[in-house]
Amino acid sequence: MALDTLLIEILADPIDKGSLLYFADEALLLNPRTSTAYAVNDGIPVLLPDEGRALEAAEAERLMAKAASAVETGGGAGA
Repeated sequence: MALDTLLIEILADPIDKGSLLYFADEALLLNPRTSTAYAVNDGIPVLLPDEGRALEAAEAERLMAKAASAVETGGGAGA
């Protein structure tokens, strides 16, 4: 289940409050600044700091290579 468009507009990283990249095909939110990934379970983003996982360099590079297919969240726009 994909994230709601209105939700995407307000999502931000729970730690640095910046925007995230949403990969719908992988049900994943990525903080490209810290290479931290957050799961999206049944359309619900799990944005708890303790639930984020640090990505290995290879996985972070793989995701960044397909960043053009991701949707950037609006987090940090008002910060």
